[in-house]
Amino acid sequence: MQYRFRLNAVAALFAAGALPLTPAAQAADTPDVPGTGAAVAPVIIVSGSRVERSSFDFPAAIDVVGADRIRDSQMRVNASEVLAAVPGLVAQNRQNYAQDLQISSRGFGARSAFGVRGVKLIADGIPASMPDGQGQAATFNLDMAERIEVLRGPFSAVYGNHAGGVVQLFTRDGEGAPSVETSLSAGSDGARKLDVNAQGKSGGVGYLLDASRFDTDGYRDHSAARRDQAYAKLTLAPGAGSKLAITASGLRQRGTEDPLGVTWATWQRDPRAGETDATDTATPKRTFAERYNTRKSIDHQQIGAAWEQQLDGGADGSKLRVTVYGGNRKVIQYQAFSRAFQAPASHSGGVVDFDRDFSGADISLVDVRTLAGGKLTSTAGLEYGRSRDGRQGYENFSATALGVQGRLRRDETDQVSSTDPYLQTEWAQGPWVLNAGLRHSRFKVDVSDRYLSNGDDSGGLRYSRTTPVAGLLYKLTPALNVYASAARGFETPTLNELFYSGTGGGFNFKLQPARSTHAEGGVKALLGNSTRINAALFQVKTDDELVVDAASGGRTSYRNASKTLRRGAEVSADASFGHGLSARLALTALRAVYDQAFGSVLKGSRLPGVPNAYAYGELAWQSPSRALGAAVETVASARVYTEDSNTEKAAPGYAIVNLRATAQQEAGGWRFKQFARLNNAADRTYVGSVIVGDSNKRYYEGAPGRNWQLGASAQYQF
Repeated sequence: MQYRFRLNAVAALFAAGALPLTPAAQAADTPDVPGTGAAVAPVIIVSGSRVERSSFDFPAAIDVVGADRIRDSQMRVNASEVLAAVPGLVAQNRQNYAQDLQISSRGFGARSAFGVRGVKLIADGIPASMPDGQGQAATFNLDMAERIEVLRGPFSAVYGNHAGGVVQLFTRDGEGAPSVETSLSAGSDGARKLDVNAQGKSGGVGYLLDASRFDTDGYRDHSAARRDQAYAKLTLAPGAGSKLAITASGLRQRGTEDPLGVTWATWQRDPRAGETDATDTATPKRTFAERYNTRKSIDHQQIGAAWEQQLDGGADGSKLRVTVYGGNRKVIQYQAFSRAFQAPASHSGGVVDFDRDFSGADISLVDVRTLAGGKLTSTAGLEYGRSRDGRQGYENFSATALGVQGRLRRDETDQVSSTDPYLQTEWAQGPWVLNAGLRHSRFKVDVSDRYLSNGDDSGGLRYSRTTPVAGLLYKLTPALNVYASAARGFETPTLNELFYSGTGGGFNFKLQPARSTHAEGGVKALLGNSTRINAALFQVKTDDELVVDAASGGRTSYRNASKTLRRGAEVSADASFGHGLSARLALTALRAVYDQAFGSVLKGSRLPGVPNAYAYGELAWQSPSRALGAAVETVASARVYTEDSNTEKAAPGYAIVNLRATAQQEAGGWRFKQFARLNNAADRTYVGSVIVGDSNKRYYEGAPGRNWQLGASAQYQF
């Protein structure tokens, strides 16, 4: 059964108590216990301002997901599970580990064919998005996460090109006596995970080590995956007033199966099924995924160091920060193209093979002083990123088989670099808080083509733009703040959007960056000592929006459209009721449309991949000792269009209910934890995500029906 979701219906359900809510997001290790009647703890952030401050006093929409929420009630495989409770953000698990999650912020990033673009990903101060703007949420290590900060709206512009929103993960530091921990979890469709970690602090050096393996047979046909992750972190104080953090991480996925999308008729027949290839001569006919054995292998590793030095000895004083990082990413992907598409003039082939080296640095100086009776905090910095790809493309067939590496069709070197000086400042005096920033982005792409039989694609692109941002917050009372902010945005094409032109052409040098103007107004309120409410209204106008031109078999090309308009509202509420009860509500209403006609697309057509309403709610209980906990969650979404003209069948809206329970015990140096989850408890059938603009109308990616997860961990502290 499908639901055509309406925002007013959701509001009515909440009013009737039918949609439950979730505990307030808190800074990790806060002494306040959600649901015990204790005061709602202040949420400390660094996103947006780049210095620690209370989110209540910052003029931007920002939410924090704490450690307990991330680590204690799920398998810690997909960030989508923990990000579902953030308004303005839509994080979809595609049931496809070859293509990773779909994450969009106020509609930015919804068109991404794979991975995350339009939303900047950062882990421990180091970009998890490549210099071209494409990122993989799979590189986030959720096992060691302390918190995740999600910034939306105008202040995302302080992070430069590609930042329609910012998702920033922070891992914990090694502290205290040494401890070791083992976690085991399992779930539906053959999902299982083993995680082992150790942490502690000795001789002033904190250390954290983690390794995990995740396996799944996959919900959809041809979607099995194995993911190995490793993470290490060292923290030390090399001198007075200084701190150095060194991190290293690795991600390996070999032969991850890609189930591809399916047509509406196929999804209705069987949400797990793949799309049958009508040209197949086998009996019975195989799916495209099976016939071409569509799959992807990923090897990603990186290392980074972040050094901070206090310059005047004060905890709130001036400081110098330096972050450097480097790494390598190798990808081999087998796509599903027919033989007919492999014409001699075709650029590239059905096998993508690239080896990427990347590196970067961010140097900033924070200055704190008194000005006009208020506190002035200024940050001046320079951020640089660079990547170099050795990229080949091959046919995905030989004389006797499909889904194998065939003849060379592409051979080139692609270099991307970005150089961004920036300046941010905040002045606070009495009830007034004024924030402003300025960033100049310079983005370069250089292509050196060595496969010349189909023409020379060598060339380059240069983009640059200055993006200002400003925000003003006024404290009406100690418990009520109002704010307004505005910014200019800048979004250049990623390498993946530049690689192809049309249905068979080579590098697309004609793409231009999208330019946007953002405005936001909001209210932040504390009701009593146990309820927090945040609300925001926003508008974004964009010129030269990047849209899908053609998509087939895993390969997507793009073009510039005309103007788009995004208008919407976000509301989040956190409350503690006493007797162990707590609640959270997150509502998003978004009208994202083309504001000017182009081609066959009419003015007012909805942007594909973007629901016009999305809601999350939770009602949770926890015993005073935290020994037991339970919660009911609800996620609801409006329908989602699949292509620009809105004429194809939209993915229907849906509403699902999830249940979870947690427990923990302590004995001597041992600490034990358990969790159980039942997702989609009513066994609803729905489309979890869509592939925008697929030329073969294989838009739909089915979501699981009723499914379960169980997990347990044991930690020993020496």
